[in-house]
Amino acid sequence: MLSYSTQLIEDDDIEAVIETLKSNLLAQGPKVLEFEAALCKYTGAKYAVAFNSATSALSGAYHACGVEKDDEIITSAISFVSTSNMFVDLGAIPVWCDIKPDGNIDENKIEKLITPKTKAIVPIHFAGKPVDLQAIYKIAKKHKLLVIEDAAHALSSSLNNKKIGSFSDMTIFSFHAIKPITTSEGGAVLTNNKEYANRLKLFRSHGIVKKKLWNSDMISMGYNYRLTEIAAALGISQLKKLDKFIEKRNKIASYFDERFKNEKLFLAQKIEPHQISSRHLYPIILNPELHSFKETIFTELQKRGLGVQVHYKPIYQNSFYKEKFGEVSLPLTDKFYNAEISIPCNQTMSMQDAAFVADTFLDVIHKYLPRKSSV
Repeated sequence: MLSYSTQLIEDDDIEAVIETLKSNLLAQGPKVLEFEAALCKYTGAKYAVAFNSATSALSGAYHACGVEKDDEIITSAISFVSTSNMFVDLGAIPVWCDIKPDGNIDENKIEKLITPKTKAIVPIHFAGKPVDLQAIYKIAKKHKLLVIEDAAHALSSSLNNKKIGSFSDMTIFSFHAIKPITTSEGGAVLTNNKEYANRLKLFRSHGIVKKKLWNSDMISMGYNYRLTEIAAALGISQLKKLDKFIEKRNKIASYFDERFKNEKLFLAQKIEPHQISSRHLYPIILNPELHSFKETIFTELQKRGLGVQVHYKPIYQNSFYKEKFGEVSLPLTDKFYNAEISIPCNQTMSMQDAAFVADTFLDVIHKYLPRKSSV
């Protein structure tokens, strides 16, 4: 079955891991530092702090900037739960902003949600398509708010030829197995703020600083969120090939765009000329008349070899969030969830695979074309 997104591990990646396994250091060491430096070079950020997952990276970011109980965080519900879980765990309150048809936060609806308790805006680059950061920064600057990007989908994405990762107070990336590059599990926070970088390094390693000889001192709360040398070695190897991977994903996505451009039953996410998307996902947005058939369509696509998925159930629809914060309903967010299906688009696919995906998807969808009257 063709997966909607998956890793590509090659011989050089395996050799890099084996070489590190034969070394003296398997925990935090020179490979982690090398990986962090490579991330900075690739994105243009001043500092990168690697973590053992994007979830722990999010936790680190919220701790580093001082998110506290009853702070309000404006974000989108079309994301994985960790985006909000990690600040809710600190006692902060999610303020859900509705989205645009492409799945990204609607920057035009942010300002009316701001209160004296608002601490930060956390936009998500859905599927790898960059949000309108210029508009968001204008709002954040006016109200003296932090911007923390959840860019778990967006390593290699860019706006106006500037890479995501070099813009905001902090940006979080994911290197989970299904991302364009992987460390198996892993994440990082990128920032241009030296103080945040130092706090992040403390936080990921028990809050401990080393002093003279055997002496060390725990000076703040922290956890063991360190990335291993083995994972970092894989990340270094993978990062060297990222542009090639993204080129392949965009080639497949462009093929889909051309195949689907005249379709009436669904839309695809449109990437603007000033944007480059990592194409972590290729989301299909079904027209409202197909929403009631989505489960049937999804099941048939899987039976026919397409490893489709839905991204995402709105976070506020989860039982935990309902019980803690009450019922929430946002019209475009709810509509998007009813409409979205992600089809396979990744660097392991050939163009023959892409043709199979497009042919199969269209064959299934066209079963729902309105029937012409015989009268």
